[in-house]
Amino acid sequence: MTTAIRSEFDRGIALTPRPGEPGHYDGEFDRGWQIGGGINGGLQLAVAGHALSLLHGEDGSHADPISISGYYLSAATPGPVDVRTELVRRGRSLSTGTASLSQNGQERLRVLASHGDLSAGEDEVRTSATPPQLPPPEQCVSVADAPKEMIAQAALLERFDLRLDPATVGWAVGQPSGNGRIQGWFKLADGREPDPLMLLLVADALPPVTFDLGMPGWAPTIELTVHLRARPVPGWLRVVHATRNLAGGYFEEDAEVWDESGRLVAQSRQLARVPR
Repeated sequence: MTTAIRSEFDRGIALTPRPGEPGHYDGEFDRGWQIGGGINGGLQLAVAGHALSLLHGEDGSHADPISISGYYLSAATPGPVDVRTELVRRGRSLSTGTASLSQNGQERLRVLASHGDLSAGEDEVRTSATPPQLPPPEQCVSVADAPKEMIAQAALLERFDLRLDPATVGWAVGQPSGNGRIQGWFKLADGREPDPLMLLLVADALPPVTFDLGMPGWAPTIELTVHLRARPVPGWLRVVHATRNLAGGYFEEDAEVWDESGRLVAQSRQLARVPR
């Protein structure tokens, strides 16, 4: 059954099955998802997650990514993308598979992920985590106010309604805090509501935390792991990115994503190179 593609994100992760080749799909990376010349890593992970949802979720039981890890092997560029998936194991509550994204015969991303049903056990929550305290969205700094030269290097920002906490954007005026933390409110600019696949994009949506360390420039991702904890409710997402250790030319970036109800819906960690 064909469903209407309702947003730029849906178009960005759309896949067409190859006839007679189960688990093999064709997609297209639009230049509007570029950042620093390459395609955003979160968008790539969402494409892989979508492919594995199609592989596992024919009956709807294992359509949600639960844990997904991607290794970025080369820079993805605008244009066609070849997505191959393979089932590793199908269990009662989880199915695990791999996905490989390639362009012109060159592998861009290799993924291992487990998919299941995020609605299972959704009422069982025991956590000491608390959502970040942010000013209301209207009192935060909108990416619509970003310098034109920054937008030119990060076209995907035009697809986001991103409102950053003023306390974490001193770097924008040459006064980084040095704390290695950036946080704010997130929506897609076209109003598409969040779902599990969109959370894979959101985990890599904010500017690199190295900006807050006084190190401008986009930081290439080496590896990104996202844990999905619940299906988000409609509305704003609160997103926090932070680092505690930059050494040897690499840094970790931890993220939390909270939905409008105040629930922690995703956690992630990535290893990235310091900006060049």
